[in-house]
Amino acid sequence: MAFKRIPRIIIAKPGLDGHDRGAKVIAHALKDAGFEVIYTGLHQTVEMIVEAAIQEDVDIIGLSIMSGAHIPICLKLLGLLKEKGADDITVLVGGVIPGRDVPVLKEIGVAEVFPGGSDIDAPAAFIRQHLELEVRT
Repeated sequence: MAFKRIPRIIIAKPGLDGHDRGAKVIAHALKDAGFEVIYTGLHQTVEMIVEAAIQEDVDIIGLSIMSGAHIPICLKLLGLLKEKGADDITVLVGGVIPGRDVPVLKEIGVAEVFPGGSDIDAPAAFIRQHLELEVRT
């Protein structure tokens, strides 16, 4: 399928979690897969992430969460996206996510979850399929 622009993705680290190695690795992997990636850096509020996603006209928000607060963060982020009329932005979550929380995250509207140990190429493959694109590098 042809596309008018390369899909844009924000990778964000919400909250006070200071561990960003995984987020940086995923950002690089997605860039290598042909996506345009914006890394917001550490200590972002949900409001900052949503505002950046809207301003940058992204297709995907990828959250890297190690703090254990993934459910409340995602509830707040998805609610704010809806409030701002931007709930067409797909939300993905990675990090330290217990298996029991994956169905909960999907039920509240997270499109896919990539717990620690996930294949490095899995997010790019999911995004291609989700957006029905063949991204050219």
